[in-house]
Amino acid sequence: MAIISEEPDPPTPSPPESTTSPPHKHTSPNPFSFWFYFTLSASLVALLFLSLSSLSHQDPKSWFLSLPDGLRRHYAAGRTIKVQTAPNQPPIEVFTIQEGSPKSENVLVVHGLGCSSYAFRHVVKSLGLKGLRAVAIDLPGSGFSDKSVMVVEEGPVGVLGRVWDIYSEIKEKGLFWGFDELVEKGYVNYEENEIRVQRREAVRAIEVGPEEMGRVLGQVVDAMGLAPVNLVLHDSALGLAANWVSENLGLVKSVAVLDARSSASALPLWVLQIPVVRELVVGFRFVFVRVLEFCCSKSIGGLDAEAHRILLKGRDGRRAVLGMGKKMNCSFDLVEWGNSEGVSGLPMQVIWSSGWSKEWTEEGQKVTNALPKASFVMHSGGRWPQDNAADDLAKSIFQFLSTLPKSVRERDEEPIPEHIHEQLNEAEGNNHHHHHHHGHGSHEHDHAHATGFMNAYGLDHGWAS
Repeated sequence: MAIISEEPDPPTPSPPESTTSPPHKHTSPNPFSFWFYFTLSASLVALLFLSLSSLSHQDPKSWFLSLPDGLRRHYAAGRTIKVQTAPNQPPIEVFTIQEGSPKSENVLVVHGLGCSSYAFRHVVKSLGLKGLRAVAIDLPGSGFSDKSVMVVEEGPVGVLGRVWDIYSEIKEKGLFWGFDELVEKGYVNYEENEIRVQRREAVRAIEVGPEEMGRVLGQVVDAMGLAPVNLVLHDSALGLAANWVSENLGLVKSVAVLDARSSASALPLWVLQIPVVRELVVGFRFVFVRVLEFCCSKSIGGLDAEAHRILLKGRDGRRAVLGMGKKMNCSFDLVEWGNSEGVSGLPMQVIWSSGWSKEWTEEGQKVTNALPKASFVMHSGGRWPQDNAADDLAKSIFQFLSTLPKSVRERDEEPIPEHIHEQLNEAEGNNHHHHHHHGHGSHEHDHAHATGFMNAYGLDHGWAS
């Protein structure tokens, strides 16, 4: 029997693979798409930048109208003085408040970093009621004083500058102009490789160091006729004003050091510098209150803390305070200064917080020991003045000045000539009828003065009190 083996059918040969791959279709990048998305992105970034800028930089009028009543009353009660922080620089305005008679002993209160004359309003009023002429100022960059200046800058235009130029050109000529440029040329008419130097105006925060501080103090003392002046230097103002005191001993009668270290401030500047942290501190009332209670004043009122926060946040205040902190003389030696020629002979008083901490009390003793002729007295408030301790502070300053000889000024020594007396009497007689019809001159002067302040913020005739 034959066996028939079945063999599998041979595999069907597959068609030979082509050794030539199909041609790959090359697509060139579309310049229209690139520039469309670039233009759109630049516009969105610029719009976002403008939105954030409008939130953080209100115009002066809107900023003033948003202030609480207490701050507006404080502003209306003061006056501004034009000063120069450096030669050949445009003048800036420094805000001042004062109480008392010009014929009394003159006291000038200078606040520390982050603070303002608002913290000393009750101290100034109490000193005025005690028969002294008390003045408090807002340092440049603080309170109601100017906090920024317009400067002209020149420099090459960088990447962000190019983006901004593209956005500005599209904004000026229209979005359709940008699309037309893309369709016709494949790019916006802007030469990327061209290095251009742009001259532009920029707003810069005012930065005051010891040198600028000296110029400001000298001009304030001269403009208000405060010499010989009794200085009250609060917190970091000691380090900022020490050089001016050394160089102008003829203008200074005494110095009171109020909770002041030579090269540090009660308010920690790092909380105003670190991103996110600074936004939380100056942006939220309850965070700012906690910072002040921890570093400056344990029982500061909520309304007062809010006033400090608003003044610090508004109109480049935060950047100005940081700039001032960077310019502080960290190598200032209090012992060397206190024992230097001239300064060692000045009557001095150290006024120190009694309830802050044991370490702070010991710091006050060290400051007193560094100043040969300094007396030491304690007060019940914090490192920043508190409303409930204002009379306490004023009493300490008044008692200290009461132990000093009375100041003699040039205007007290020089008698008015007889012919000037006659002219004054004649003028007074001619103006008597005018005064009779217009009431109290001082009241009208104060009203006009306050109106001038409102005009500074574009408010014309002011606001109803």
